[in-house]
Amino acid sequence: MKAGFVYDDIFLRHETPRSHPECRERLLSIVGSLKASPLWERLEHIAPKKAGYEDVELVHHHSYVEKIRHFGQGYADPDTYISKDSLEAALFAAGAVMAGVGRCKAGTVERVFCAVRPPGHHAEAERAMGFCIFNNVAVGARYAQGLGYKKVFIVDFDVHHGNGTQHMFEDDDTVFYFSTHQYPHYPGTGSESERGRGKGKGFTYNIPMAGGSGDKEYCAAYHEVMPGLVRGFGPDIILVSAGYDMHKDDPLAAIRVSDEGIRSIVRGILSFSLPAVFALEGGYDLDALGRAVVITIEEMLR
Repeated sequence: MKAGFVYDDIFLRHETPRSHPECRERLLSIVGSLKASPLWERLEHIAPKKAGYEDVELVHHHSYVEKIRHFGQGYADPDTYISKDSLEAALFAAGAVMAGVGRCKAGTVERVFCAVRPPGHHAEAERAMGFCIFNNVAVGARYAQGLGYKKVFIVDFDVHHGNGTQHMFEDDDTVFYFSTHQYPHYPGTGSESERGRGKGKGFTYNIPMAGGSGDKEYCAAYHEVMPGLVRGFGPDIILVSAGYDMHKDDPLAAIRVSDEGIRSIVRGILSFSLPAVFALEGGYDLDALGRAVVITIEEMLR
């Protein structure tokens, strides 16, 4: 199985204040872990595209994009810091998913992992939120549709609910949003009753997880619930918000998924004969994050 890895040092230039959990060391841990394994040489290394403003405006309001363009430096929300190179990094983060989708469409790879920051799934159409500036996976979904992928299935296993992604597609019957997340927890969205609206009713599916949930609950979600939803929807491509903060060692939540639990989740997602593009979201224990991405890529290369 051919797998690609999208990364560039531009993502290290998104600087956050000292002790901020969303730090450049996250990517250094991932790259270091992969280089220390036999996997690095087996990957197709892909340079990210730089998304244009017209690309991010497929999901974000023009007024918001203009605000970010002229923001300067400081906190855009209580958690989301913007430094002098953050805009550039954010455009390349969204463009990384676009590049992965493009390679899948060209048939040169079947699976892609995008090691990016800033992350994306909390970013709303009109505001930054939860460490996120532009919604990378949402941009990727619209880009995929522009390339001819008619139906996109988004999986989000970050421990925090992807409010931005859900809201961007909740009235759309061509994009299915499936999420497992700790609940109640930040950002407060993601109840089981949130199922979409209008013609998008039934194309949002949340599985809230109580604190303390672990491998058993996640295995059921990804091997018993999700497969039927994918088959029923009939997507052309799967995009994944890959947040590893549901790992038992992560400091920002209370979900107890093990390394092997992560392997099971990824194996469930990759069990379909569909192109799959993963984009990094959360994951704040550096050692656990490095191991988790190695596990993910081992599964991609199986």
